Amino acid sequence: MTSQDKKMAAALRDNIAALTARQRSEADNAPWTDRIADRITAFTGSMLFVVLHLLIFGIWIGVNLGAIPIVPRFDPSFVVLAMVASVEAIFLSTFVLISQNRMAAAADRRADLDLHVNLLAEHELTRLAGIVARIAARLDVSVEDAQFREIRTDVDPGQVLDALDQRRHDEGLDH
Repeated sequence: MTSQDKKMAAALRDNIAALTARQRSEADNAPWTDRIADRITAFTGSMLFVVLHLLIFGIWIGVNLGAIPIVPRFDPSFVVLAMVASVEAIFLSTFVLISQNRMAAAADRRADLDLHVNLLAEHELTRLAGIVARIAARLDVSVEDAQFREIRTDVDPGQVLDALDQRRHDEGLDH
């Protein structure tokens, strides 16, 4: 256990461990096609990929411009190079889209989890405000003001989403 771990609450450490285990499990159980697409996307997003392409295309262009006289020209008009690059781009963009779709789905799930946790926290805080109000009443302490009444009111998620949608619509941000 690191010194950073010792400073965290046990519940937070447990949550991090559980979420990490869940991510690892989902990655291990992903369809083989998704795992291949992710590996290809990871490789194509690396500097090794860039260096290999600089070498391969550099040599290809050098040979076909006659800069390397010991190798005969095989694509002097660069039509084959253009075709190879186009086909590669088609496949690479497909792999990137597959990976982005998976990442977007994971982001949507995390956003849903965030929303559920926040709504649960809001609900629990509303209940705690009610308990505080009852304790304050027993102690004859006034806590009744507009803000406190607002805190004691449950949030309706549908109403919040409707208000956000309306705001986006009013500002021309909806598509």
